[in-house]
Amino acid sequence: MSSLRDRLREVIKPGSDVVQTFRSPGVGRPEGLHYHSGGIPSLDMLGGEWRDRSFVVERRVLPSSRCGRTTIGDLAARLEASVHEAPLICGGVAARMPLVFFDLETTGLSGGAGTQAFLVGSGRFDDDGGFTMRQHLLVRHGDERAMLHAVAEDLNSAGALVSFNGKSFDAPVLETRYLFHRLDWAAAEQPHIDVLHPARRFWKEDECSLAVLEQQVLGAWREDDVAGFEIPSRYFQFLRSGDACLLTAVLEHNRRDLISLAGLTSRLLEIVAGGPDYAENAREALALGHVYARGRETRRAIGAFERALTLGAKKTGRRAAEVRADALRSLALSYRRERQHDEAARCWIALIDMGCAENVEREAIEALAIHHEHRVRDLTSAKAFAVENVARTSARVAPAQTAEAAQRRLARIERKINEAERLGELLG
Repeated sequence: MSSLRDRLREVIKPGSDVVQTFRSPGVGRPEGLHYHSGGIPSLDMLGGEWRDRSFVVERRVLPSSRCGRTTIGDLAARLEASVHEAPLICGGVAARMPLVFFDLETTGLSGGAGTQAFLVGSGRFDDDGGFTMRQHLLVRHGDERAMLHAVAEDLNSAGALVSFNGKSFDAPVLETRYLFHRLDWAAAEQPHIDVLHPARRFWKEDECSLAVLEQQVLGAWREDDVAGFEIPSRYFQFLRSGDACLLTAVLEHNRRDLISLAGLTSRLLEIVAGGPDYAENAREALALGHVYARGRETRRAIGAFERALTLGAKKTGRRAAEVRADALRSLALSYRRERQHDEAARCWIALIDMGCAENVEREAIEALAIHHEHRVRDLTSAKAFAVENVARTSARVAPAQTAEAAQRRLARIERKINEAERLGELLG
C-alpha cells in the first residue's frame, strides 16, 4: 500500500501549474509568501508595503472627492462642527476628535472563537479635510500577532471609535484574537459609537447595510462591489493560490464601507447638533426626539416630536400611522415630564382619536383617567375613562397588576363621587 506521501507526489507532480512558495530572502518581504509559478509577486497589485511583518495598504481620499451628494471635505467639516453631540448617541460617554472609523473583513460571518479578522481597515479625517484609510492584511497566520500590534497603534490613538455593528461583532472578534495572543485589548476603554443602532431608528429597519444606507442617505452608489458573503471564500482562495487579484475587490469593498461609515456618522451627528429643522422627514425627526429623550434633554425632544407630527401630517399608510402614534405618545410623556399636563392630555386624546395599538390606547385612557381625577378634578370624566380602562384590562390580555390598579382607581373615583354627592346633600 502506497504511503500518503507517495499519493501526494502523484497528485502534485513537478512542473505542474501549482502555487509555488517564494523563498528568496533579502527582497524586503518575509520569506514564505505564496507566489505563482512565474515568480511574480502577487501582492504588488494591492499597492501596499510590509511594515514589521504586517502588510499595510494606505489610501487617501481628497477633500474635493465626491461622496454621493456631497464631498469628503464637507463631511469632515460637518463632523468637526457636531462631534460635541456624540455623547447623545454613545451612552453619554464624551467623545473627541479624531474619530477613528474601523471595519473588519473576517473568515466567517457569524463570529465565534474560530473567526479571524484577516483585514482590519481604519480611517480618519485629516486636518486638510481629506480621509486617510489604512488597511492591515493578514497574509500568513503566523503574522497575526504583528498585525494586531499595528492595529492597536491605529485604534489606541482615537478620541472615539466608530463602527457599524462593531459592539456586537467587530470589537468582540478583535478582542478574542488579542486575548488568544495574550495582548491587551485597550480599545475596550475607549468611547465607541456603533452607528448601526441609531441608523436603524433614523433610516432603515430592514436591510440595514452600509451599501443600502449610503444610497438612501448619502446618494452614493457602488459599482462592481463584491458581495459580503463571498469575502471569506475569496480570502481562503488567496491563501491556497497566492493570487492577490482575489483580494483587490475585497480591499475596495472595505474602503467603501469606511467612507460610507464616515458619511453616515457625519450626517447623524449633524442632525443631532442641528436640531429638529435638520430632520428631512418624520422618521428622522422621531428618531431625533428619542435621542434627546434618552439624553434627558426633554425640551429638545418636544421640539423633535412636534416636528415629526408636522412632517408626517399628510402621510398615509401603516408606517406613517406608526410614526405618528409613536410621536404622539412620546410627546405626551415628554410634556408630562415637563409638568405640562394639559398638553399631554391633548396628545393622549389625539392618540385615541386616530386609533392605535391596543396597549398604547389603554395607556392613553389610563393617563386621561388620572389627569381628570387629579389635575382637572372632573370626576365624571375621570370615571368614564376609568370604566373604559377597567373594561379593556379585564376583557383583553393585560398584566394582572395593571387590571387590579385599574379597578382600584375606579373604586376610588366612585368613592370620591359618592362623598361629593353626600356633601352636596348636606350643604343643600
